[in-house]
Amino acid sequence: MKSLETLVNEFKEYVKKMVHYNEALSLMFWDLRTGAPKKGVAARAEAIGTLSTEVFKMATSPQMEEYLTALSEPGVYEQLDRITRGIVRECKKEFDRSKKIPQDRYQEYVVLTSQAESVWEEAKHTSDFAMFQPYLEKIVAMNIEFIGYWGYKEHKYDTLLDQYEPGMTVKKLDAIFGELRRNTVDLVQAIVHSSTSKPDVQPFLKFYDPLKQREFSRYILEKMGYDFQAGRLDETVHPFEITLNQGDVRVTTKFDPHDLRSALFSTIHEGGHALYEQNVSPELAGTPLSSGTSMGIHESQSRFWENIIGRSYEFWQCFYRDLVRAFPAQLSDVSLDAFYRGINVVEPSLIRIEADEVTYNLHIMIRYEIEKGLIQGDIRVADLPEIWADKMKDYLGIVPKNDAEGVLQDVHWSGGSFGYFPSYSLGNIYAAQFTHALEKEMPDFKERIKNGDLRSIKEWLSEKIHKHGKLLTPSEIIQAVTGEEINATYLVRYLENKFKPLYHLN
Repeated sequence: MKSLETLVNEFKEYVKKMVHYNEALSLMFWDLRTGAPKKGVAARAEAIGTLSTEVFKMATSPQMEEYLTALSEPGVYEQLDRITRGIVRECKKEFDRSKKIPQDRYQEYVVLTSQAESVWEEAKHTSDFAMFQPYLEKIVAMNIEFIGYWGYKEHKYDTLLDQYEPGMTVKKLDAIFGELRRNTVDLVQAIVHSSTSKPDVQPFLKFYDPLKQREFSRYILEKMGYDFQAGRLDETVHPFEITLNQGDVRVTTKFDPHDLRSALFSTIHEGGHALYEQNVSPELAGTPLSSGTSMGIHESQSRFWENIIGRSYEFWQCFYRDLVRAFPAQLSDVSLDAFYRGINVVEPSLIRIEADEVTYNLHIMIRYEIEKGLIQGDIRVADLPEIWADKMKDYLGIVPKNDAEGVLQDVHWSGGSFGYFPSYSLGNIYAAQFTHALEKEMPDFKERIKNGDLRSIKEWLSEKIHKHGKLLTPSEIIQAVTGEEINATYLVRYLENKFKPLYHLN
């Protein structure tokens, strides 16, 4: 009979092999999104399907079941160290979910979503939803089928939410979003009807050399504490961060030659994700715990850096002179105050990733309501362009002119990421809540930003959040850092404190 030490070592080596497969898959996904030849997409999708199926087989194999059964037994589990217990917990959760899906259906789904991402990219480029529609119909149908295998309690969508934010439900989210929606609508209306002149955004819409944008993006990432010895910056259609391993955490952005803000803030955003991944404790490397604990907590880090830091007055008190030196012809006659107002303009807009802080959550609520309807069967994929337009009009008072700036603007559905969008708003809520705790422990928080001392802020986040990886759940993290459960009040307060003075509101 094997000793417990031997059993644990064999289990960890087995899991490490899965981690290595996933690293290869991540590299293949990164390549697909950053310039793989179009003619190679079909073969690459098939290869991804094959490797993903191998990982799926390992995660649901009789051998995995034996490991989990043996290590989960009363009297045994308690002897395991906290990291091994965490690995067992994560592997068991994945086993219980994946075991219920037939392997041939899983492989078909992986191939489908790999192909769909490339089709989406072309459909968005040509603004042709009909091209993407049959793929999305299959993806929605398969998600509903998988929920049937997994089961649910109150709402089908709860099962999908739990994949990205463990413990989150429609019931909880409706309450959180309800409070946020009421306060957001009031603030947006007050700003829209304010007599204060609109910030001037024209300086951002001049020609900005993409090569110089890349140089400045690298500069800011370095100041944030991003380690270029453990990562790189590339260009893609839809910015993202991807982790191959702790020593290879990659950032992508999109350089728009006629809008400085696009790459500037998407780079800071993705850099926030990357800082999380680069600063998970090394003792978790090579395990399923070596990643962010949830999409909501992950998004809190990117939104914290993009908005609370990157759009703050103090940040640009430090870095605006550097930006002007990089683009003197475009910005030398633009004051710091005018620049600050310009990057914080509040105006209902069509594109989520370019939305301001105040209206952003309304974009998320539109997607959330559509996803709930699709999964419940109340909304047909064929009707999405019209439904999207109606909701944009109701929530933001504007209507997209075409599919590219409407229903096709996000990549998420092509990859089957239903239940993901709410994470963005949860991230905003968490970010404001973390900031409140940070300011209590670091009273000179804003002065540090003004002086360019971003490393100490990164270190606080790493100590409180990043290092734990998936060892702690989202609710354990938020409770440990702030002393309470998720609370949207801090986001409402942050938005009011920032934007009421900007628009001279009482």
